[in-house]
Amino acid sequence: MAVKKRKMMMKWQDYFPSCFKPESPRPSPDQKKQSSSRRVSLSDLSSSSTLPEDLSVSLAGSNLHVLTLHELKVITQNFSSSNFLGEGGFGPVHKGFIDDRLRPGLKDQPVAVKLLDLDGKQGHREWLTEVIFLGQLRHPHLVKLIGYCCEEEHRLLVYEYMPRGSLENQLFRRFSVSLPWSTRIKIALGAAKGLAFLHEAEKPVIYRDFKASNILLDSDYTAKLSDFGLAKDGPEGDDTHISTRVMGTQGYAAPEYLMTGHLTAASDVYSFGVVLLELLTGRKSIDKSRPQREKNLVDWARPMLKNPRKLNRVMDPRLEGQYPEIGAQKAATLAYQCLSNRPKLRPKMSQVIKVLEPLKDLDDIQIGTYVFAISTDSDSQKEFSREAKRNKDTMNENSQHQHRQRIQESHRNKAKSSLVFIETTILR
Repeated sequence: MAVKKRKMMMKWQDYFPSCFKPESPRPSPDQKKQSSSRRVSLSDLSSSSTLPEDLSVSLAGSNLHVLTLHELKVITQNFSSSNFLGEGGFGPVHKGFIDDRLRPGLKDQPVAVKLLDLDGKQGHREWLTEVIFLGQLRHPHLVKLIGYCCEEEHRLLVYEYMPRGSLENQLFRRFSVSLPWSTRIKIALGAAKGLAFLHEAEKPVIYRDFKASNILLDSDYTAKLSDFGLAKDGPEGDDTHISTRVMGTQGYAAPEYLMTGHLTAASDVYSFGVVLLELLTGRKSIDKSRPQREKNLVDWARPMLKNPRKLNRVMDPRLEGQYPEIGAQKAATLAYQCLSNRPKLRPKMSQVIKVLEPLKDLDDIQIGTYVFAISTDSDSQKEFSREAKRNKDTMNENSQHQHRQRIQESHRNKAKSSLVFIETTILR
């Protein structure tokens, strides 16, 4: 057993001596020039006959900082529970703060420090993949990797801090304020731009793990893709796909990828369609707490997406009808296309952006569907109908929002026994 361990350590030392040495050699100007002209991939490191002396040399020019474990303990207060942000497949994440006192040239800013869980689902390879991709790729809709730490068995990553956390938390957390329509479209558009950048790069990248928990939001709800541990270099030349073992998250992975292991950019487009559907419905891709036929979001919702009369059944009731009907229809049609079982029928991410871009300028408050909770008592229903008719005549004098609040409050007080949801279309 000891011999096996020694062999593994030698392999990592061959690749990254800085993980086992306190100091790293500084890259020469020639090395910097070479690194900036061509993006390094994981395959370059694993199959190259001439191995790089150091990870920092391989990524010269990327402006990544190689930080020590001691430095990261200082900025996170020894990974204090008070700085704990959350935990994913890679491991726990803590908040910290860096400045030029820690390392000259560092910008004063809060950061998120992700620590590899040695007993978790991911390992050194996923850590390395993330460093290689995010160390070289820069885009407004990709989370910024500031630095990394590689000491003995410890693997850490340091990112820019995203104050609003993940889309998953914002969309599904109980008792959270519902995201308005315009914000949902902004998030979808930002995430689409991030994916398009990856797919259209000179050396294409397939993200492979596009999901709500991997979309992080800054204070303005700008979406940025994070967690590149499962990312792969896309097919080049005459190749149509890459073959790989199936990895990802249940409910988001494309059906053809699950069946064949063939990975293409269209696989990411399908995953985007799932997230767009989550934004429209406010439901998780897989929700085992729901009735059997509604557990899988795509299976339940996709047949209704192209039917305007049925679309209101799937729209998130927490939106309270505050969305443009034409915008919802276009977004639903787009989700339908992204979720096609035939990869060639799915749009490219550049086409997705063209559809979403105009939707961000549509007003939230337009004709839509609203959901009331009222008593099943017949007299109450008759009174509700009379009051709705009276208020219809006065809609021009009051805003739609005020009108809905008044009606809802009136009948909420009258509810006595069992409640049902009745969908009522509000007309101007």
